[in-house]
Parts: sequence; structure tokens; C-alpha cells
Amino acid sequence: MILPSIETPADLLALSYDELEQLSQEIRDFIIETVTTTGGHLGSNLGVVELTLALHRVFESPKDIILWDTGHQAYVHKLLTGRRYGFKHLRQRGGLSGYPNRSESQHDWIESSHASTALSYAHGLSVALEQRHELIGRGGKRHVVAVVGDGSLTGGMAYEALNNLGHSNQRVVIVLNDNGRSYAPTISKLSESLTALRLNRTYLTLRERLRRLVPHLPRVGKAAYLGIDGFTSVVREMVTPHTFFENLGVRYVGPIDGHDLAALETVLTNAATWDGPIVVHVLTQKGRGYEPAISDNLKMHDYKLPPRLNDEEVAPTSFTQAFSDALVSIASVDERVVALTAAMAGPTGLLTFQERYPKRFFDVGIAEQHAVTAAAGMAMGGLKPVVAVYATFFSRAFDQAHLDVGLLDLPVVFVFDRAGITGDDGPSHHGLLDMALALAIPNMTVFAPSTAEELPVMLASALALSSPSAIRFPKTPPKPFDGHAGEGLHARKIVTGDGALCVLAVGKMAPNAYRALELLGDDARHVTLYDVRVLPPDPAMIRDALAHARTMTIEDGTRHGGAGTLMVSAIRSLAQDLSQPVPSTRILGVPRAYLEHHRPDDLLAELGLDPEGLANAMRRLLRDQPEFAPPLPEAPRPRYL
Repeated sequence: MILPSIETPADLLALSYDELEQLSQEIRDFIIETVTTTGGHLGSNLGVVELTLALHRVFESPKDIILWDTGHQAYVHKLLTGRRYGFKHLRQRGGLSGYPNRSESQHDWIESSHASTALSYAHGLSVALEQRHELIGRGGKRHVVAVVGDGSLTGGMAYEALNNLGHSNQRVVIVLNDNGRSYAPTISKLSESLTALRLNRTYLTLRERLRRLVPHLPRVGKAAYLGIDGFTSVVREMVTPHTFFENLGVRYVGPIDGHDLAALETVLTNAATWDGPIVVHVLTQKGRGYEPAISDNLKMHDYKLPPRLNDEEVAPTSFTQAFSDALVSIASVDERVVALTAAMAGPTGLLTFQERYPKRFFDVGIAEQHAVTAAAGMAMGGLKPVVAVYATFFSRAFDQAHLDVGLLDLPVVFVFDRAGITGDDGPSHHGLLDMALALAIPNMTVFAPSTAEELPVMLASALALSSPSAIRFPKTPPKPFDGHAGEGLHARKIVTGDGALCVLAVGKMAPNAYRALELLGDDARHVTLYDVRVLPPDPAMIRDALAHARTMTIEDGTRHGGAGTLMVSAIRSLAQDLSQPVPSTRILGVPRAYLEHHRPDDLLAELGLDPEGLANAMRRLLRDQPEFAPPLPEAPRPRYL
């Protein structure tokens, strides 16, 4: 076994290619064993084994800065930088993050779970190193390397960075990991030979000398020059991708076999000498070495063995599945319904819609901004667009939702999957801001289902509106509690109390609050419980809340500017209009903090948002005791250059 002896990238330098081939297989075996148990991003990491080995043999991390985009393809990088033991608890409390993490290792520079950002980071870091006289070839000995791909080049921000890198001629090595989710030309001996030629300094010097001298030859100079330039252009077009990169001022070489270590090392070594931005196009096989990951597109991305159920057990219908079924049902009778997503068709439940109505389905890649404004255009044209994204990714398109949809008051329906605390993927993937952001948009209606049965009701209500709307629901399974669903834009009163306390619970917090009442015993008779369902809040619910001595709001999003703030503001405004006293109020939600990766129910318990914590909060408020505020997690210390 070679893998146990690898603690730092320097340990790779003494290995022969035969030993590196053995190490590659050991790494794949290790990742397969780990990820099929803990869950995680399987396919992308199996595809970058040789590429990661080559990067760490050519460049000297962390002196040389290696940035990963998307960050979920960095498991091999973590293995080679001393974190093998952390994989036992990958994406669990106390274990490794599923992405690069600055608090884990000096080899991790960015977190990069929201794709298409690494080239902008690379531009900035290159400028910083140059001004400090540390950048290779410009007074120093350090490189900046950005590994992009696995879909990250479908995001517009990446092209903004490419444009600026080319314009400024900033020195960055860009490795394009092409694993089938982006442009992939065929490898040939001719292209490999041309790549070697185009990196050869002698060839480059001779070519430039000919271009300078040939035009001055008597009689044939101009024609000869055009012939040489035209021939090289034709050959380049035949055997390499389009000259898009070079039109931006970014040198291009490739494609290279991403599983040929020797070839990778040669190309990367030469690319490191280029005085400007250069793209090294590498072809890899996503899921390499594990057939289930190769043959199943979903498992290639995020694989975990499903839980075993007893014969009597039936897996509950997820919120995502309930949305999927409802959308297909409505679309079958309304041809105006179309669906858009940003490289998340499977996770957001749109695969069945795509299969049934392929001409009404649009996957724009990792380009949430474009998806939202395109949906605005579709709504202008009389269609009923539904934009389904993870809640955490809505922030990427807030400007478009605010000004391209909201300002024009267009009937676009947003569907936010993975809303609230999501767990495994950590701070970048918790959907804590979607509700606050959506509610900041005038005329936006936000639906929050408490059960799967609410999804078809809410989707129909949203599609019937003439203004923007959003439906947000969690990744965790629904918890049925009273078997009923609401209707339209109305809140649903679940329990009627004696007027002492009115609890307004949003989404998945309604079942938790209902269970909290069961824990209150005799005190439960004092509590009125509402399933809020829709925001801005139902005026009838606000009037009822004002009739109580105390009010509590509960949400699984940020409590700063979220649903609770809006509801309490509505209660106070009504009290002022009616010249009535304002009830004593408490807003329960997630604090303004970055929450680490952990099981959702455990995080909710730590924040006092589980049934036990809610029952205690209700008791304290009934007795007018100060609410307990859980301590905020200590922020990781920043690491500097």
C-alpha cells in the first residue's frame, strides 16, 4: 500500500510512474469505499485522480496556489494533503467538509462550492502576488493555478474573469477539466503532437520570426505571410477547439488525456512557463473506475447507499417528489407551463417533466442569473415559467429576481429546494437567506409548505397569480402531523388556545411546533398554533395574533429580516392602527452565522428549533422569562497570504 505513506504532496515526488499508477487505483478504491458509505461527490473525484497527482507533482502547494472550481472535485487533493483520516466522517460534524475549506488546511485557499468563481479569485491572487513581487516570472517564484470544469464554465462569471485575465495578461494557469459536462473534442495523435509543438519555445520563436520577416520578401512576401498564417489557423481549427480562448487573449493548449500522468506533467510544466493566462484543456472520464457512477448520471454527482427499509416500511414522499408530481400534473392540462433549472434537473425534481415535455424544459447550466431573466422573458410572452433551484443558489440571481422579474411584476414562480438547514454540505448550502431575500422584493408571494400534501395546492395557487411567487421547502423528509392542507393565500389554524400565546410557525417548523404542544402538557391549552403557509401573512391570522397576550414566530431561515420580522411588523402596524397594545413577541429562527455541516435535526436542536427547544421557549414566554439564545459558533480565523 502506497496511500498510507502519502502525508504531503512532497511525498509524491520520489514515486515512479508504475507506483503512481498503483497509487491511482488505491485512491479510487478509497474514495469509492468512503463515499458510498458517507455520501458525497463520487464521479467528479474518480475522474481527477491522475490530474490531481500531476498538479501536486508539478506545482508546490501551498506556496503555489491551487484553486478548485467546482470545489466538490477536490477529494483527491484533500487525500494528498494530509487529511485521509478525516474521510471517516466526511460531511459530518467533526469530519471533513465536502469542499475545500480554509479552516482545514493551508492547501485550501477558497471554499468554491458555488461554481464559476475560481478564475476571479485567481485573477485577484495573481495581481496581489505580482504587486508583492512574489508571482513567478515577475519578481517571485509562486504560481496561481485554477482548476475549472465539471460544469463550472457554464457560469457567466467565469467568462467575465477570462475576459479580464486576457485583457490584463495576468499570469494564471487555467486547467479545464472536461469530464463530459462541457465541450469535449476528440483526442487524436495529431492534436497531441500539435499541443506539444505549440508549447515548444523554439517553434514559437521561429514562427514569430517568420511572421516578421516573410512580409518583406520581394514580390511574394505578402502572399507568403498570408499563406503561413492561414495554414496555421486552418490546422489549429481542425485539431483543437474553437479559438474562443485566444480571441480573449488567453493561450490555449489541448486537449490532453487527463489519465496520462506523464503527458499531464509535461504539459503542465511547460504551461507554467507561459508569461500570461493559459488554458490547459484536459479530458477526463467522470466516475472512472466505478461502473455504477459511470452509468448513472445522478450517482456520478452525489452518491450514497439508500437506507434499508423493512418490508412493512414505505419511504415517505419527499417535498421534491411531491413538487415533481404536481408540476407534471398541472403541465398536462396547461401548455403554457415551462420549467427552468441551473444544472440541477435531477435534484430539483424536474427529470420527469423533462422526459414528458422536453421542448418545455430548459437547463441553462450553472447560470442562475440567465435562468431568471429568461424566465422573465417567457412570462412576458404569455408562458408560465417555473424556475427550480436550490435555495442557497437564489442569492446568485437576486438582482435579476428583484429588477428583471419583481420590478416588472411578472408571474414567474420560483421553487427553492433544500431550503433551511440542509446538513451535509455545510455553510455554503444551507438555504437560510431565500425567504428574507424573496420577501424583500415588492409583490413577491412566498409559500412555505409544512407537509408534502401542500405542494400541489401551493403550486396551483402560485401559477394562478399575476405577480412573482416562490415556494420553498426543505431537503429533509416531511413530517405529517394533522393530515390537513390549507388553501389559497390563507393561513391554517391548527390549534385554538385560550388567548395567552399565539404561535406562527413557517413551513417545516409547523410540525415541530405541533409536537412541542404535545410536550407542554397542561400548558398547551394556552397556545394557539398557526401554519403560516404564505407570506406576506394572512390578515386574518394577524388580527387573531393581535388578540393574544403574547406572540411567537418560528422559521428555519435567518431571523434577521425574515418571515418573523415581517409578521411582527404586521402585528405592530395593526395594533397602531387600532390603538391597541402590542403583544409581547419573540422571533425564533436561525442566527446570523455560518453553520457548519452537521445533521439537520441536530443543528435545529442546537438552535432550539426542535420540538423540545420550542416547548421550552413557549414555557418561558408564557411565564415571561427571557428567551434563551444559543451561543454562536466561533468564526474560523482568516488565513492570509
